[in-house]
Amino acid sequence: MTILRPFRHLYVQVLTAVALGVLAGALWPAFGASLKPLGDGFIKLIKMAVAPVIFCTVAAGIARMRDMKAFGRLGARTLVYFEVVSTVALVIGLVIGNLVHPGKGFDVDPAHLDPSIGAGYAAKAAHGEGLAEHLLGLIPDAFIGAFAKGDLLQVLVIAVLTGFACTRLGALGEKTADVLEQIGQLFFGIIGIVVKLAPIGAFGAMAFTVGKYGLTSLLNLGALVGTFYATSAAFVLVVLGAIAAVTGFSIFKFLAYIREELLIVLGTSSSESALPQLMLKLERLGAGKATVGLVVPTGYSFNLDGTNIYMTLATLFLAQATNTPLTLSQELTLLGVAMLTSKGASGVTGAGFVTLAATLAVVPAVPVAALALLVGVDRFMSECRALTNFIGNGVAALALSRWEGDLDRGKLRAELDRGPLWADTPVLAGVERDGG
Repeated sequence: MTILRPFRHLYVQVLTAVALGVLAGALWPAFGASLKPLGDGFIKLIKMAVAPVIFCTVAAGIARMRDMKAFGRLGARTLVYFEVVSTVALVIGLVIGNLVHPGKGFDVDPAHLDPSIGAGYAAKAAHGEGLAEHLLGLIPDAFIGAFAKGDLLQVLVIAVLTGFACTRLGALGEKTADVLEQIGQLFFGIIGIVVKLAPIGAFGAMAFTVGKYGLTSLLNLGALVGTFYATSAAFVLVVLGAIAAVTGFSIFKFLAYIREELLIVLGTSSSESALPQLMLKLERLGAGKATVGLVVPTGYSFNLDGTNIYMTLATLFLAQATNTPLTLSQELTLLGVAMLTSKGASGVTGAGFVTLAATLAVVPAVPVAALALLVGVDRFMSECRALTNFIGNGVAALALSRWEGDLDRGKLRAELDRGPLWADTPVLAGVERDGG
């Protein structure tokens, strides 16, 4: 039975499921493609509880705050941080694309590509909202409507208003905050049950990806996929690593601490699939509840580092693959447009592709039909986008918590040095520590 002991670890189960999913998709493509509902079902189960968790966490956190000016300052600093780091990610994608030239030698004639694929994504992008409509969209039509749609930004707006209302109600507000915290624990318990299904979701999602698109698509566009993964890894280790060092922790220890969540994100290609667990672990690392509650959900729309790298790098790849020269002025225009179109992109699989189509629409020199080149590998790159976005939001929460002065640095160091406990995620509550 000693041999089976490691399989009690969630990350071992998920890693095994991912490997089996790749094998199933490669050996039996039709069967693998048919397993898509397993991955989709797991993500839907997680998303079912995400909105209530965010609402309870943020509302209760604000209700406990005594200085409302501090909350306003946190919001301003959060937006500044997101804009700076997102811009760095966009620039890195642009620079690497110009240095490596991943699309060189493809010599693709856009006239020979299927225009319907690019047109379909371009049509979705064309239905995007303007700035005014986007801001108006932050306001839900009804209180319950935001939860029904699972719109995290709308839920965040409701949570902030609820938290502010509690601060004005005195003793009643304190009691309400207590109730919200208890309800939040209930939904964390629900997530703890659902997370047990993570290996099944990861198996289905990976089998679908390999069965639907095939490993040969990775070989055909290996230069682009490899460049994107290497660039994202460098961004995490260098840029986010530097931010982590300034904040007072090691990026390597942080990655080890959230390893189970990273594998769930890898298996499902969705950063939302581990959002509640990330929030829980950030609080255990010493970050303030209100800071975690505001920064992480907001980051899922405004701090998508992996998506930013992908947009500029993929655009340059398509230009190079179709022998479309871009001037410095056009590349700077691309950078400016991407800074806007990247905001509001979801952490769910496929959103990055639509955002890329919206970006290409403003750089007409690159034919939209060229998007057909990426269809076969976008799902594989979606996993890297989700992982980078996930890590970036975790680092952001700790960095902004340090900036705000509500980060327990002693607790942060002690937790990271100790490593993750089995009880650090709801699903593992009551089970002994790794290697214990």
